[in-house]
Amino acid sequence: MAWACAGVRWVEGRPELRWFGVGRGERGSALGFGQELAFVARGERRCVGVWRAGRRTPCPTGAGVPGRGTRDQCAECARIDRSFSVAADTNAGDQRPYAVYLAWFGPGLLKVGITGVRRGPARLQEQGAVAFAWLGRGPLMAARRAEELLGAALKVPDRIPYARKRAARFGLPPIDARVAELRDCHARAVALTGWPDSLERVEFEPVDQSGVFGLDGMGEASGVRVVRELVDGGGVAGRLVGAAGPDLCLRPKDGGGTVVLDGRLLSGWRLVAVDAVDAVDAEWAAGVSVPVEPLVARDGESGGVQGGLF
Repeated sequence: MAWACAGVRWVEGRPELRWFGVGRGERGSALGFGQELAFVARGERRCVGVWRAGRRTPCPTGAGVPGRGTRDQCAECARIDRSFSVAADTNAGDQRPYAVYLAWFGPGLLKVGITGVRRGPARLQEQGAVAFAWLGRGPLMAARRAEELLGAALKVPDRIPYARKRAARFGLPPIDARVAELRDCHARAVALTGWPDSLERVEFEPVDQSGVFGLDGMGEASGVRVVRELVDGGGVAGRLVGAAGPDLCLRPKDGGGTVVLDGRLLSGWRLVAVDAVDAVDAEWAAGVSVPVEPLVARDGESGGVQGGLF
């Protein structure tokens, strides 16, 4: 089986494309701002199976999944994956320490969440949080109770529609305004009564990730296009100018403005580098030949070795 894409991951503060092949394990291609990316999708998008304990179990049926949508698993693999997730609260006896965080995505867009302490800021980078601050550390169920407390008392959600996060990255307010909003919410959160005794409060120390994401290179929202889906034979090419969460922000050579490619749409596809594509298919190499749409903030959303390919 050829190597297939497993989407975008953040490793040690940098984005990379992940690849997997049955019996071959996984590997990554590090991405850097200023790098030229050019590839074409081949065949059909297929379920990526289940990733558990550092190992991927292939989908038993090799089921196809829709090209339009961020879900890269069939219904059965998604069910199995969900049954082992922290969000499902299926392992109340987990003894590993967890952290509660406040994440800032844009004006008025604050959310609360939890992540394993050992993961550091990786979860915040995966979500595309422009800035964040830790609230507390402790056992899983105490962290979960604190998350619920903030939702009930302060109306801070644990989810924000991804399209709103994406749109907010363009034309951000100054860093002082971002920090001020975080500081205010942090102070109100740690002062709440009902805070779990086993959860250690953490002093306010904001972390801004705009430099990590290259947000200065993304420009303004006007004219930004977003890839809607990949299709067999469709290509994407451009210079990587920024990345946040699963999104790759590209500047094509055709002068058509910025294009945002959600890395979750790549997962499950076999991607071929442009230098391995014949001349006819390479005609799109100055831009994109897949469906795109204008950047808008919607209320909802659809839910050979290639290690050095890019």
